Amino acid sequence: MSFDNLGGERFISLVTFRRSGDRVATPVWFAHEGERIVIGTFANSGKVKRLRHTEKVEIAPCNFRGLVRGSYVSGIGALLEPSSADGASEALADKYGWQWDMFGRKLDIYISVTPAGD
Repeated sequence: MSFDNLGGERFISLVTFRRSGDRVATPVWFAHEGERIVIGTFANSGKVKRLRHTEKVEIAPCNFRGLVRGSYVSGIGALLEPSSADGASEALADKYGWQWDMFGRKLDIYISVTPAGD
């Protein structure tokens, strides 16, 4: 399974899971970097806290308000070490251009999502 169906999309709905198992969906910017998807966010965000206890995620194409426009796909989320985040930042900058320069450069942690093998 891959994320090829997201090629022309500008936003995805990223679902992370609370300890209780409840789903929390958030619309985010993303970029392809090889076989994985990368997402920038703030280190103290809820999605980062939720990823620290479970790597299970789901993603689907959506609009900027989070209205999902396709099926969710299972993935494995991981927080990137700063040493491996340069490629993620570059991929997002290439995709979003001036918007990334204005808004994205303030983000301080990156998430990698790879397809789940189910």
